Amino acid sequence: MSSSFLLRYVGLSMLSFALVACSSSPTGRNQLVLVPEDQLNQMGAQSFEQIKSETPKSDNEILTQHVQCVADRIISVLPDKYKQQAWEVILFDDPQINAFALPGNKIGVYTGLLEVAENQSQLAAVVGHEVGHVLARHGNERVSTQLATSQALALGYQLSGEDSAVKTAVFQGLGIGAQFGILLPFSRAHETEADLIGLDLMAKAGFNPRESAELWRNMSKTGSSSTPEWMSTHPSNNTRINTLESSMDEPYRIYSVLKSNNNTAKCY
Repeated sequence: MSSSFLLRYVGLSMLSFALVACSSSPTGRNQLVLVPEDQLNQMGAQSFEQIKSETPKSDNEILTQHVQCVADRIISVLPDKYKQQAWEVILFDDPQINAFALPGNKIGVYTGLLEVAENQSQLAAVVGHEVGHVLARHGNERVSTQLATSQALALGYQLSGEDSAVKTAVFQGLGIGAQFGILLPFSRAHETEADLIGLDLMAKAGFNPRESAELWRNMSKTGSSSTPEWMSTHPSNNTRINTLESSMDEPYRIYSVLKSNNNTAKCY
């Protein structure tokens, strides 16, 4: 079987997966979702419990209240399906500059992030971004894409005849191509989409959306990766700043209306 036929075969196999379970993200992007939502929620809850067992909670009551307030404001503007759920929000005592949200209504923030997020709006940009991943079902999409890709490659390998050095080399190449041509770009698309969803959420919640770009300028000062963007799961800091600033008009208009009505967030 020729390598060109194998490429066509794998492409058609992956297309068949997409036709089985295609849906749209909140921004209208087509996505592949294969895993039942209840199962993802259960997985998210289990992961959160594991993190709680391994990482201590912060005992700083003031910072904990700040984080809870920011999260509550973001949750208050979510679609009813999510807003009506009981979200668990924890500030973890850990120096890493990070936060996360998981299916199953879980939000975690690390104290290290508060060293970089200089005000409530910058923290809201991170929380909104992480919740955006949940709203857009990025976890499900990533698992589904990896499943579809691995299954298509495995099936193609089984149906492609006798083992040989050429066959092995072809499928190794396909695996590398899938990583850089499908999985990593999907991940970067997820990050950009979460940035835009988060920008909208923070503005509606009464946080200054312009601080989202300032947050990433702060992030740039903490050090930058030498990995080229096309080989990374995340866009570069400059790319994120440019995307946020070019999408700022409508979120800032929303925030300005809230500000004129004295309805902006006041968490700290």
